Amino acid sequence: MSKLKNDTFLRALLREPVPYTPIWMMRQAGRYLPEYNQTRSRAGSFLSLCKNPDLATEVTLQPLARFPLDAAILFSDILTVPDAMGLGLYFAEGEGPKFERPLRDEWEIKNLASPDPVVHLRYVMDAVSQIRKSLDDSVPLIGFSGSPFTLACYMIEGGSSSDFLHTKTMLYRRPELLHHILEINARAVADYLNAQIEHGAQAVMIFDSWGGALSEAAYAEFSLAYLERIVSMLHKKHDGAKVPSIVFTKGGGLWIEKIASIGCDAVGLDWTMDIGRARRLVGDKVALQGNLDPLVLFAEPAQIVKEAEKVLESFGHGSGHVFNLGHGISQYTNPDHAAVLIETVRSSSRKYHEVASQ
Repeated sequence: MSKLKNDTFLRALLREPVPYTPIWMMRQAGRYLPEYNQTRSRAGSFLSLCKNPDLATEVTLQPLARFPLDAAILFSDILTVPDAMGLGLYFAEGEGPKFERPLRDEWEIKNLASPDPVVHLRYVMDAVSQIRKSLDDSVPLIGFSGSPFTLACYMIEGGSSSDFLHTKTMLYRRPELLHHILEINARAVADYLNAQIEHGAQAVMIFDSWGGALSEAAYAEFSLAYLERIVSMLHKKHDGAKVPSIVFTKGGGLWIEKIASIGCDAVGLDWTMDIGRARRLVGDKVALQGNLDPLVLFAEPAQIVKEAEKVLESFGHGSGHVFNLGHGISQYTNPDHAAVLIETVRSSSRKYHEVASQ
Protein backbone atom coordinates (compact mmCIF):
# COMPACT_ATOMS: atom_id res chain seq x y z
CA MET A 1 0.00 0.00 0.00
CA SER A 2 1.50 3.31 -1.07
CA LYS A 3 1.68 6.36 1.15
CA LEU A 4 0.35 9.52 -0.47
CA LYS A 5 2.25 12.74 0.14
CA ASN A 6 -1.08 14.62 0.01
CA ASP A 7 -4.19 12.62 0.90
CA THR A 8 -6.33 15.63 1.90
CA PHE A 9 -8.84 14.95 -0.89
CA LEU A 10 -9.41 11.31 0.12
CA ARG A 11 -9.67 12.19 3.81
CA ALA A 12 -12.24 14.92 3.09
CA LEU A 13 -14.34 12.45 1.05
CA LEU A 14 -14.34 10.14 4.07
CA ARG A 15 -15.17 13.11 6.36
CA GLU A 16 -11.91 12.72 8.30
CA PRO A 17 -10.14 15.80 9.74
CA VAL A 18 -8.10 17.81 7.21
CA PRO A 19 -5.95 20.97 7.58
CA TYR A 20 -7.77 22.81 4.74
CA THR A 21 -10.53 22.21 2.18
CA PRO A 22 -9.05 20.29 -0.77
CA ILE A 23 -9.76 21.47 -4.31
CA TRP A 24 -9.75 20.06 -7.82
CA MET A 25 -11.72 21.25 -10.85
CA MET A 26 -13.94 19.35 -13.22
CA ARG A 27 -12.31 19.42 -16.66
CA GLN A 28 -9.10 20.73 -15.06
CA ALA A 29 -7.08 19.25 -17.95
CA GLY A 30 -8.65 21.05 -20.86
CA ARG A 31 -8.80 23.74 -23.49
CA TYR A 32 -8.35 26.70 -21.13
CA LEU A 33 -4.69 25.62 -20.77
CA PRO A 34 -2.39 26.54 -23.69
CA GLU A 35 -0.20 23.50 -22.96
CA TYR A 36 -3.24 21.22 -23.37
CA ASN A 37 -4.05 22.76 -26.77
CA GLN A 38 -0.46 22.14 -27.91
CA THR A 39 -0.66 18.45 -26.89
CA ARG A 40 -4.08 18.07 -28.50
CA SER A 41 -2.83 19.48 -31.79
CA ARG A 42 0.07 16.98 -31.66
CA ALA A 43 -2.45 14.18 -31.14
CA GLY A 44 -4.42 15.26 -34.22
CA SER A 45 -7.87 14.89 -32.65
CA PHE A 46 -9.60 14.69 -29.28
CA LEU A 47 -10.29 10.96 -29.68
CA SER A 48 -6.66 10.28 -30.64
CA LEU A 49 -5.61 12.13 -27.49
CA CYS A 50 -7.94 9.97 -25.35
CA LYS A 51 -6.69 6.76 -26.97
CA ASN A 52 -2.95 7.51 -26.58
CA PRO A 53 -1.91 6.65 -22.98
CA ASP A 54 1.32 8.69 -23.21
CA LEU A 55 -0.53 11.85 -24.29
CA ALA A 56 -3.45 11.22 -21.89
CA THR A 57 -0.89 11.03 -19.08
CA GLU A 58 0.78 14.22 -20.27
CA VAL A 59 -2.44 16.26 -20.24
CA THR A 60 -3.65 14.76 -16.93
CA LEU A 61 -0.46 16.05 -15.27
CA GLN A 62 -0.44 19.52 -16.90
CA PRO A 63 -2.80 21.27 -14.43
CA LEU A 64 -0.87 19.77 -11.50
CA ALA A 65 2.38 21.23 -12.83
CA ARG A 66 0.69 24.64 -12.94
CA PHE A 67 -1.54 24.65 -9.83
CA PRO A 68 -1.36 23.18 -6.27
CA LEU A 69 -4.38 20.92 -6.81
CA ASP A 70 -5.26 18.12 -4.39
CA ALA A 71 -6.22 15.46 -6.94
CA ALA A 72 -5.63 14.43 -10.55
CA ILE A 73 -8.48 13.13 -12.68
CA LEU A 74 -7.96 10.67 -15.51
CA PHE A 75 -8.08 12.39 -18.90
CA SER A 76 -10.68 10.54 -20.93
CA ASP A 77 -14.29 10.93 -22.10
CA ILE A 78 -17.54 9.48 -20.74
CA LEU A 79 -18.40 8.14 -24.20
CA THR A 80 -15.52 5.64 -24.38
CA VAL A 81 -17.91 2.99 -22.98
CA PRO A 82 -20.61 3.22 -25.71
CA ASP A 83 -17.79 3.53 -28.25
CA ALA A 84 -16.49 0.15 -27.00
CA MET A 85 -20.03 -1.21 -27.49
CA GLY A 86 -19.67 -0.55 -31.22
CA LEU A 87 -21.79 2.59 -31.68
CA GLY A 88 -19.11 4.39 -33.71
CA LEU A 89 -18.12 7.48 -31.71
CA TYR A 90 -16.75 10.45 -33.64
CA PHE A 91 -16.35 14.16 -32.96
CA ALA A 92 -17.73 16.61 -35.52
CA GLU A 93 -15.81 19.90 -35.55
CA GLY A 94 -17.77 22.49 -33.55
CA GLU A 95 -20.63 20.06 -32.89
CA GLY A 96 -19.31 17.79 -30.15
CA PRO A 97 -19.63 13.99 -29.92
CA LYS A 98 -21.80 11.95 -32.28
CA PHE A 99 -22.54 8.27 -32.84
CA GLU A 100 -22.72 6.70 -36.28
CA ARG A 101 -25.18 4.05 -35.07
CA PRO A 102 -27.58 5.48 -32.45
CA LEU A 103 -29.91 3.02 -30.69
CA ARG A 104 -33.33 3.40 -32.25
CA ASP A 105 -34.44 -0.08 -33.34
CA GLU A 106 -35.47 -2.81 -30.96
CA TRP A 107 -33.08 -5.37 -32.48
CA GLU A 108 -30.11 -3.02 -31.95
CA ILE A 109 -31.09 -2.53 -28.32
CA LYS A 110 -31.53 -6.28 -27.76
CA ASN A 111 -28.08 -6.92 -29.31
CA LEU A 112 -26.32 -4.44 -27.02
CA ALA A 113 -23.60 -6.03 -24.87
CA SER A 114 -21.39 -4.82 -22.03
CA PRO A 115 -17.72 -4.57 -23.09
CA ASP A 116 -14.81 -6.12 -21.19
CA PRO A 117 -12.97 -2.98 -20.04
CA VAL A 118 -9.57 -4.65 -19.85
CA VAL A 119 -9.91 -5.83 -23.47
CA HIS A 120 -12.05 -3.22 -25.23
CA LEU A 121 -10.90 -0.20 -23.18
CA ARG A 122 -7.29 -1.27 -22.71
CA TYR A 123 -6.03 2.21 -23.64
CA VAL A 124 -7.92 3.69 -20.65
CA MET A 125 -6.45 1.12 -18.25
CA ASP A 126 -2.96 1.73 -19.64
CA ALA A 127 -3.46 5.48 -19.10
CA VAL A 128 -4.66 4.94 -15.50
CA SER A 129 -1.59 2.79 -14.70
CA GLN A 130 0.77 5.25 -16.36
CA ILE A 131 -0.76 8.34 -14.71
CA ARG A 132 -0.68 6.69 -11.29
CA LYS A 133 2.99 5.84 -11.74
CA SER A 134 3.82 9.34 -13.01
CA LEU A 135 2.05 10.98 -10.05
CA ASP A 136 4.51 9.13 -7.78
CA ASP A 137 2.02 9.27 -4.88
CA SER A 138 2.00 13.09 -4.88
CA VAL A 139 -1.83 13.34 -4.98
CA PRO A 140 -4.62 10.78 -5.56
CA LEU A 141 -5.95 9.83 -8.99
CA ILE A 142 -9.70 9.99 -9.69
CA GLY A 143 -11.23 7.57 -12.17
CA PHE A 144 -14.66 8.26 -13.68
CA SER A 145 -17.51 7.21 -15.89
CA GLY A 146 -20.77 8.59 -17.20
CA SER A 147 -23.96 7.38 -15.52
CA PRO A 148 -26.16 4.75 -17.22
CA PHE A 149 -28.87 7.32 -18.00
CA THR A 150 -26.46 9.96 -19.31
CA LEU A 151 -24.74 7.41 -21.54
CA ALA A 152 -28.16 6.21 -22.75
CA CYS A 153 -29.09 9.78 -23.75
CA TYR A 154 -26.08 10.01 -26.07
CA MET A 155 -26.55 6.44 -27.33
CA ILE A 156 -30.21 7.00 -28.24
CA GLU A 157 -30.03 10.62 -29.45
CA GLY A 158 -26.82 10.00 -31.38
CA GLY A 159 -25.18 13.07 -29.84
CA SER A 160 -25.97 16.07 -27.65
CA SER A 161 -29.60 17.15 -27.33
CA SER A 162 -31.56 20.06 -25.94
CA ASP A 163 -34.77 18.11 -25.24
CA PHE A 164 -33.86 14.36 -25.31
CA LEU A 165 -36.82 13.74 -27.61
CA HIS A 166 -35.88 10.19 -28.63
CA THR A 167 -34.81 9.15 -25.12
CA LYS A 168 -37.91 10.48 -23.40
CA THR A 169 -40.18 9.08 -26.09
CA MET A 170 -38.69 5.66 -25.40
CA LEU A 171 -38.94 6.26 -21.63
CA TYR A 172 -42.68 6.90 -21.79
CA ARG A 173 -43.63 4.72 -24.78
CA ARG A 174 -41.33 1.69 -24.38
CA PRO A 175 -39.86 1.90 -20.85
CA GLU A 176 -38.78 -1.76 -20.97
CA LEU A 177 -36.39 -0.95 -23.86
CA LEU A 178 -34.80 1.91 -21.94
CA HIS A 179 -34.48 -0.29 -18.86
CA HIS A 180 -32.72 -2.90 -21.01
CA ILE A 181 -30.16 -0.30 -22.15
CA LEU A 182 -29.74 0.99 -18.58
CA GLU A 183 -29.17 -2.49 -17.16
CA ILE A 184 -26.39 -3.15 -19.68
CA ASN A 185 -24.92 0.31 -19.07
CA ALA A 186 -24.96 -0.21 -15.28
CA ARG A 187 -23.01 -3.45 -15.63
CA ALA A 188 -20.59 -1.79 -18.08
CA VAL A 189 -20.02 1.22 -15.81
CA ALA A 190 -19.46 -0.91 -12.69
CA ASP A 191 -16.97 -3.14 -14.55
CA TYR A 192 -15.24 -0.09 -16.05
CA LEU A 193 -14.85 1.72 -12.72
CA ASN A 194 -13.69 -1.43 -10.93
CA ALA A 195 -11.08 -1.99 -13.66
CA GLN A 196 -9.89 1.60 -13.19
CA ILE A 197 -9.60 0.95 -9.44
CA GLU A 198 -7.62 -2.24 -10.10
CA HIS A 199 -5.26 -0.27 -12.36
CA GLY A 200 -4.64 2.49 -9.83
CA ALA A 201 -7.59 4.92 -9.46
CA GLN A 202 -7.91 5.87 -5.76
CA ALA A 203 -11.41 7.41 -5.96
CA VAL A 204 -14.13 7.21 -8.60
CA MET A 205 -16.79 9.63 -9.79
CA ILE A 206 -19.99 9.01 -11.74
CA PHE A 207 -21.13 11.90 -13.93
CA ASP A 208 -24.91 11.96 -14.30
CA SER A 209 -24.88 15.01 -16.55
CA TRP A 210 -28.45 14.63 -17.83
CA GLY A 211 -30.31 13.15 -14.84
CA GLY A 212 -31.57 16.63 -13.98
CA ALA A 213 -33.59 16.66 -17.21
CA LEU A 214 -36.00 14.09 -15.74
CA SER A 215 -39.09 14.44 -13.59
CA GLU A 216 -38.67 13.37 -9.96
CA ALA A 217 -40.41 10.02 -10.52
CA ALA A 218 -38.50 9.33 -13.74
CA TYR A 219 -35.19 10.27 -12.08
CA ALA A 220 -35.80 7.77 -9.28
CA GLU A 221 -36.67 4.97 -11.71
CA PHE A 222 -34.37 5.57 -14.67
CA SER A 223 -31.28 7.20 -13.12
CA LEU A 224 -31.00 6.90 -9.35
CA ALA A 225 -31.90 3.20 -9.18
CA TYR A 226 -29.04 2.40 -11.56
CA LEU A 227 -26.60 4.71 -9.75
CA GLU A 228 -27.42 2.83 -6.55
CA ARG A 229 -26.83 -0.49 -8.28
CA ILE A 230 -23.40 0.62 -9.52
CA VAL A 231 -22.34 1.96 -6.11
CA SER A 232 -23.27 -1.41 -4.56
CA MET A 233 -21.02 -3.20 -7.10
CA LEU A 234 -17.95 -0.96 -6.72
CA HIS A 235 -14.78 -2.09 -4.97
CA LYS A 236 -14.88 -0.29 -1.61
CA LYS A 237 -11.23 -1.08 -0.86
CA HIS A 238 -8.18 -1.82 -2.98
CA ASP A 239 -4.58 -2.41 -2.02
CA GLY A 240 -5.47 -1.96 1.66
CA ALA A 241 -7.00 1.51 1.15
CA LYS A 242 -10.61 2.71 0.98
CA VAL A 243 -11.76 3.84 -2.47
CA PRO A 244 -14.39 6.59 -2.06
CA SER A 245 -17.12 7.17 -4.66
CA ILE A 246 -18.67 10.48 -5.75
CA VAL A 247 -22.03 10.78 -7.53
CA PHE A 248 -22.81 14.00 -9.41
CA THR A 249 -26.22 14.66 -10.96
CA LYS A 250 -26.24 18.05 -12.68
CA GLY A 251 -29.54 19.67 -11.73
CA GLY A 252 -30.01 17.10 -8.95
CA GLY A 253 -30.03 19.44 -5.94
CA LEU A 254 -33.77 18.83 -5.49
CA TRP A 255 -33.04 15.16 -4.80
CA ILE A 256 -29.91 15.45 -2.69
CA GLU A 257 -31.29 13.47 0.24
CA LYS A 258 -32.20 10.57 -2.07
CA ILE A 259 -28.78 10.67 -3.76
CA ALA A 260 -27.05 10.73 -0.36
CA SER A 261 -28.90 7.51 0.59
CA ILE A 262 -27.57 5.26 -2.20
CA GLY A 263 -24.28 4.35 -0.48
CA CYS A 264 -21.84 6.74 -2.16
CA ASP A 265 -19.26 8.59 -0.04
CA ALA A 266 -19.85 12.03 -1.56
CA VAL A 267 -22.44 13.93 -3.57
CA GLY A 268 -21.36 16.49 -6.16
CA LEU A 269 -23.42 19.68 -6.42
CA ASP A 270 -23.91 22.12 -9.25
CA TRP A 271 -24.04 25.85 -8.45
CA THR A 272 -27.83 26.09 -8.15
CA MET A 273 -27.90 24.49 -4.68
CA ASP A 274 -26.57 26.31 -1.61
CA ILE A 275 -23.93 24.00 -0.13
CA GLY A 276 -24.81 24.95 3.45
CA ARG A 277 -28.44 24.01 2.85
CA ALA A 278 -27.30 20.76 1.23
CA ARG A 279 -25.18 20.00 4.30
CA ARG A 280 -28.12 20.58 6.63
CA LEU A 281 -30.25 18.20 4.53
CA VAL A 282 -27.74 15.32 4.38
CA GLY A 283 -26.08 15.73 7.78
CA ASP A 284 -23.14 13.40 8.28
CA LYS A 285 -24.29 10.86 5.70
CA VAL A 286 -21.95 11.98 2.89
CA ALA A 287 -19.26 14.48 2.01
CA LEU A 288 -20.18 17.25 -0.44
CA GLN A 289 -18.26 18.34 -3.51
CA GLY A 290 -18.68 21.72 -5.17
CA ASN A 291 -19.99 24.12 -6.07
CA LEU A 292 -18.80 27.46 -7.46
CA ASP A 293 -20.42 28.62 -10.71
CA PRO A 294 -17.64 28.11 -13.32
CA LEU A 295 -18.41 31.54 -14.81
CA VAL A 296 -17.36 33.24 -11.56
CA LEU A 297 -13.86 32.76 -13.00
CA PHE A 298 -14.67 35.45 -15.58
CA ALA A 299 -14.94 38.07 -12.82
CA GLU A 300 -12.07 40.21 -11.51
CA PRO A 301 -9.74 38.39 -9.07
CA ALA A 302 -11.12 40.26 -6.03
CA GLN A 303 -14.64 39.05 -6.87
CA ILE A 304 -13.42 35.47 -7.42
CA VAL A 305 -11.98 35.57 -3.89
CA LYS A 306 -15.31 36.80 -2.48
CA GLU A 307 -17.40 34.19 -4.29
CA ALA A 308 -15.08 31.34 -3.25
CA GLU A 309 -15.20 32.51 0.36
CA LYS A 310 -19.02 32.54 0.21
CA VAL A 311 -19.02 28.83 -0.65
CA LEU A 312 -16.54 28.03 2.14
CA GLU A 313 -18.53 30.05 4.66
CA SER A 314 -21.79 28.43 3.60
CA PHE A 315 -20.40 24.93 4.16
CA GLY A 316 -18.92 26.08 7.47
CA HIS A 317 -16.63 24.35 9.94
CA GLY A 318 -15.47 20.77 9.84
CA SER A 319 -14.48 18.21 7.24
CA GLY A 320 -16.51 16.67 4.45
CA HIS A 321 -16.14 19.41 1.82
CA VAL A 322 -14.18 19.02 -1.42
CA PHE A 323 -14.16 22.37 -3.21
CA ASN A 324 -14.94 22.20 -6.92
CA LEU A 325 -16.77 24.08 -9.64
CA GLY A 326 -20.45 23.31 -10.13
CA HIS A 327 -19.60 21.95 -13.58
CA GLY A 328 -16.60 21.81 -15.93
CA ILE A 329 -14.31 24.82 -16.26
CA SER A 330 -15.02 26.86 -19.42
CA GLN A 331 -12.47 26.66 -22.24
CA TYR A 332 -12.39 30.49 -22.26
CA THR A 333 -11.23 30.80 -18.64
CA ASN A 334 -8.02 32.72 -17.93
CA PRO A 335 -5.69 30.21 -16.18
CA ASP A 336 -4.51 33.02 -13.85
CA HIS A 337 -8.09 33.28 -12.56
CA ALA A 338 -8.13 29.55 -11.82
CA ALA A 339 -4.89 30.10 -9.86
CA VAL A 340 -6.62 32.82 -7.78
CA LEU A 341 -9.45 30.42 -6.93
CA ILE A 342 -7.13 27.58 -5.92
CA GLU A 343 -4.96 29.83 -3.75
CA THR A 344 -8.04 31.37 -2.09
CA VAL A 345 -9.49 27.98 -1.18
CA ARG A 346 -6.14 26.72 0.12
CA SER A 347 -5.58 29.77 2.36
CA SER A 348 -9.11 30.91 3.32
CA SER A 349 -10.39 27.43 4.23
CA ARG A 350 -7.88 26.77 7.01
CA LYS A 351 -9.90 28.64 9.63
CA TYR A 352 -12.79 26.22 9.08
CA HIS A 353 -10.59 23.27 10.02
CA GLU A 354 -8.97 24.48 13.22
CA VAL A 355 -9.38 21.93 15.99
CA ALA A 356 -11.52 23.41 18.75
CA SER A 357 -9.52 23.97 21.92
CA GLN A 358 -10.36 21.51 24.68
